[in-house]
Amino acid sequence: MTDLGFSCLDARADRFAAAPTLCFPLRITDAGGGAVHAVALRCQIRIEPQRRRYSGAESELLADLFGEPSRWGETLRPLQFALVSTMVPGFTGVTEIDLPVPVTYDLEVAAGKYFAALDGGEIPLLLLFSGTVFVRTPTGFSVEQVPWDRETRHRLPVPLWRELMDRYFPGEGWLRLRTDTLRDLHRFKSAHALATWDDTMEALLARARASEAAP
Repeated sequence: MTDLGFSCLDARADRFAAAPTLCFPLRITDAGGGAVHAVALRCQIRIEPQRRRYSGAESELLADLFGEPSRWGETLRPLQFALVSTMVPGFTGVTEIDLPVPVTYDLEVAAGKYFAALDGGEIPLLLLFSGTVFVRTPTGFSVEQVPWDRETRHRLPVPLWRELMDRYFPGEGWLRLRTDTLRDLHRFKSAHALATWDDTMEALLARARASEAAP
């Protein structure tokens, strides 16, 4: 019988990926002492927002996710970050692999919205493991399951996430809008001879501020 344990050693940006991707180096140990032929590994990664403190500016931006800070004792619940799979080559005793995790900058996705709201510090992550273990035996192979209680934690530095985003979207972000909303924005932009979409949004924000300030 295998007895797999997992630990996350670090996190780094994948410099050669076509899309924003983080790599989590994992150490996998087998206390069972046998020869593991391969592991079809699955990993669910959750954000544990209750495990860190937040500044006033961060709290304002997180209101969309968790409501007012006075309610955070009830609303600060784990968020799904990623669900990824990888194949672990054969090993005996211990091995280390890189777990690639695609990262979104979509501000309609809860994880993307959470990351974008943070100014610094670390992001508390919980990595939950499952999958299938293929073990070499004297008569062939046996198949076992990774127990559902296998997990580890890691604290991802916010500057690392920002560095990754800046590499793919330097000084920028993006929002997904309905087609009719985009057409209305386009009409406003054309009617006011605005050069860029940034100018368009700044003009609309200025109007909103002026409306709020009016008696």
